[in-house]
Amino acid sequence: MSSESLPRQLARTRRFSLGVPAHPVVCDGGRTVLFLRSRAGDDPVGCLWALDADSGEERLLADPAGLGGEGRDVPEAERIRRERSRVHATGITAFAADRAGRAVVFALGGELWVADPAGGGVRRIPTATGVYDPRPDPTGRRIAYVGDGALRVIGVDGTGDRALAEPEHAEVAYGVPDHVAAESMHRTRAYWWSPDGTRLLAARVDNGPLARLHLADPADPARPPRVLRYPLAGTANADVSLWLLDLDGGRTEARWDRPGFEYLAAAGWDAHGPFAAVQSRDQRTVRTLAVDPADGATRTLAEQRDEHWVELVPGLPVRTAAGVLVDAADLGDTRRLTVGGEPVTPPGLQLRSVLGTDGEQVLFTASTEPTETHLWSYDPAEGAVRLSSAPGAHTGVRSDGTLVHTARTPGAPGGHTIVHRNGRPAVDLRSHAQRPVLTARPELLRLGPRELRATLFRPTGHRPGDGPLPVLLDPYGGPALQKATAAGGWPDLVSQWFADQGFAVLVVDGRGTPGRGPHWEKAVFADIATPVLDDQVEALREAALAHPGLLDLDRVAVRGWSFGGFLAALAVLRRPDVFHAAVAGAAPTDHRLYDTHWKERFLGHPDEHPERYDACSLIPDAAGLRRPLLLVHGLADDNVLPAHTLRLSAALLAAGRPHELLPLSGATHSPSDETVAENLLLHQLDFLRRGLAARGR
Repeated sequence: MSSESLPRQLARTRRFSLGVPAHPVVCDGGRTVLFLRSRAGDDPVGCLWALDADSGEERLLADPAGLGGEGRDVPEAERIRRERSRVHATGITAFAADRAGRAVVFALGGELWVADPAGGGVRRIPTATGVYDPRPDPTGRRIAYVGDGALRVIGVDGTGDRALAEPEHAEVAYGVPDHVAAESMHRTRAYWWSPDGTRLLAARVDNGPLARLHLADPADPARPPRVLRYPLAGTANADVSLWLLDLDGGRTEARWDRPGFEYLAAAGWDAHGPFAAVQSRDQRTVRTLAVDPADGATRTLAEQRDEHWVELVPGLPVRTAAGVLVDAADLGDTRRLTVGGEPVTPPGLQLRSVLGTDGEQVLFTASTEPTETHLWSYDPAEGAVRLSSAPGAHTGVRSDGTLVHTARTPGAPGGHTIVHRNGRPAVDLRSHAQRPVLTARPELLRLGPRELRATLFRPTGHRPGDGPLPVLLDPYGGPALQKATAAGGWPDLVSQWFADQGFAVLVVDGRGTPGRGPHWEKAVFADIATPVLDDQVEALREAALAHPGLLDLDRVAVRGWSFGGFLAALAVLRRPDVFHAAVAGAAPTDHRLYDTHWKERFLGHPDEHPERYDACSLIPDAAGLRRPLLLVHGLADDNVLPAHTLRLSAALLAAGRPHELLPLSGATHSPSDETVAENLLLHQLDFLRRGLAARGR
């Protein structure tokens, strides 16, 4: 049995993400699966692999250790991509392939590399600039990439490197997603090849209108502050347009009502032409547009409206091989998959994401029970069919009849991936993820009249007669993320670790969390504080009634990160009668300091609804603090800016309210340094013990 602590193992394995097959791509007519994986569960260097779907044989295509690119500085756009995608690995962290899988390209240390799965070779292609997001055209003849804000193209043989679109000034970039696209709209791409490889559709982003912010490193006063272009709520967004680019330098703008629809939510180019989805500033209308490749004119294929906001479903819009539009519609209290404008999934089955189309088949994820996310397929002949069975979270990719199915179930934090090929035995995609040093034992609960989904963790070996335990609520509790699930991921291990230190740990997904339908998600419209806090209080009391003698309601703590950090601080500030200590990490304390798309979705424009922002701000509550509060924030966080925590701390100090502040030098929104990540959990444990001990005196 390992003597290693869970905090150390979590840090060393990057939350058990290392050694796990990731980003599978099916190519070569379904015969080959390309994927990324490091060599071991504690090795952070990603390598590129190929699996023969017929034989099950794996081949290493590219190892950064032998290429010399590992350790070099990456372009700024690549650093931002990794931060927005929460990528903590190094080495090869993304790749793209042509249709046949003959040319597989990736960037390493800002250099361009091409792997040939058939021949087994890897070669570097010299380029005029550093390389970000390289992608071969579908025919495998050319590679597009972004360098110094320009969208460039080069032959696979290394010839003809040239710019197709160059930035007109320093604030412009082609082929790079704007902040809200990458952080709030699921869109990490910003250019797309035509199917014949002769043209590109590319986003042009002008960050000039954005607020200019500065992020300094107090630990290194000699380093100049980093300048951020950030779309603060209520201020201007980046100016995003869409362009058709010819290989000879010609360009045509895709034209739509950009003042009325300033968000580019999605785009693509399939056999039926280029398309885009655009959203209004108030987010109540989304239009799916066909783009005429000849002159850039657009026509509306579909339109969605909602009185609160139109939820952007990952993977949409998309079209089948016959050109039928696949989209979503909120009908009653169900988010349903639509094909050709008609709903094809039943009421009660909540659409979560669309993973792609294969001919006329649509692969998607959906839930009837919010704690489980299953893999589904739709085709016109069979209708909607569930492909997964075990409780957990399932996802996958499919092409040419080959399905790569990943299941995340209890006991396997890294998941289990199986390749199914028509008429062939299933093949495992091996994982080298480490086995956790402890076993999570969550008890899934439904609490109170709202049937709040929750998980309860007790200390390992705890017996009913051992007496009441201090309680730790461990929520996220807000939009976009669930923690009380059957997936058994790393958050369960953290909750179990805290339980093994002597707590009863309760994790609750209240109103606003995904998976329970539009009404549940939109219950936080205009107020992202009151409903979520009320649900935590209700769940705590209902759990105590359901487990007499287990929960000591005179010793209740709460911890959280990001929205969970906001919820933790909110709890001790507004309900000190219930919560007696809190740890608030990277908490958005003043929502005017967060981005336009995310905050205006729930609270509206701050100039039109200032009272909503005031009511959800923690700053006015500072003077009422009566309980121990630990504030934690990474000083390099460019998502939730450190100013959030520093302003709350200043307000607490001005009001004479004692608290603790832990700044993390050099840390971003998701601290990745092993020592910091390990000791951060240990410090929280020590603080919570001290805070609740003071309650008992």
